[in-house]
Amino acid sequence: MSDSRIATARLGANGPEVGVQGLGCMGMSFAYGPSDADESRATLERALELGVTLFDTADAYGAGENEKFLSPFFRAHRDELAIATKFGLAIHPDDPTKRIIRNDTPYIRQCIEASLKRLNVEAIDLYYMHRRDVTVPIEETVGVMAELVREGKVKHLGLSEVTARELRDAHAVHPIAAVQSEWSLFSRDIEANVVPAARDLGVTLVPYSPLGRGFLTGSFAKAEDLTTGDFRRQQPRYTGENAAANAALLDPIRKVAESHGATLGQIALAWVQQRASVHDLPIVPIPGTRRPGRVEENAAATRIVLTKDELALLEPIAGNVSGDRYADMSFASAGRE
Repeated sequence: MSDSRIATARLGANGPEVGVQGLGCMGMSFAYGPSDADESRATLERALELGVTLFDTADAYGAGENEKFLSPFFRAHRDELAIATKFGLAIHPDDPTKRIIRNDTPYIRQCIEASLKRLNVEAIDLYYMHRRDVTVPIEETVGVMAELVREGKVKHLGLSEVTARELRDAHAVHPIAAVQSEWSLFSRDIEANVVPAARDLGVTLVPYSPLGRGFLTGSFAKAEDLTTGDFRRQQPRYTGENAAANAALLDPIRKVAESHGATLGQIALAWVQQRASVHDLPIVPIPGTRRPGRVEENAAATRIVLTKDELALLEPIAGNVSGDRYADMSFASAGRE
């Protein structure tokens, strides 16, 4: 493929200009089974060479291990990239294998100091509320986050998995640069209200899992294909009858891919990237990968333009998906649609 760098987009009205595609780094040390550290480091370097400059992590990914793993790369290229990390998912006090959602002030304060230490940086470029604790007013949570900006610990604010109302209320307290939510050919509910709200407010959308956690690439057809410990084995969409029904939905993607001489993943990513022109707002998806060759493939998808007929062929897919995104949907915003 060409080594030309990908185009850029801005995060929010006054945020950094980043590559129009970012990199989700979670799988390099968490959730998707064993990984090769050297290959992951090579993936980070290759991504940066291609113009991928938004690198996404969270304190919940391996209980801070993902942030620690990324730290040397971030330090070596500090002026060339934007670091995004998150707070909000805490270890359950009675069961270390479970998570709870926390947005209270002492917890946010604890999280920012821990992330700065693990990342070994003076400030985080984009700091997200990972999940919304509905027992804490969103204005209070964002108010604390805004204090972190004034203190120089955070440069820009982001929210993840919020409703349109929550986004508007938060933005009234402090400008929100980005909203991160699942958005793909399999998950489109945010298009009803969240996307229009983001467009009105000048907020950039950062779609996570734009490849349906790998399912849209055709790399696996059912949960049993995955290694033991891979958290996708517990996700309803990839198990039993749901998996079989959803695998059949890849046929139109396969047809479009053949016409472009592209992979299924590239078409799925091109569709997400093209939402920017469809909805008239900046979009920076963050597909995750641990392989340099895959990041090259993903970056190339930013240059694929789907025709009106091809978009029409892909249009019905999301409405026919079987199964929820998570086994426990309480960890997703109730009312994203």
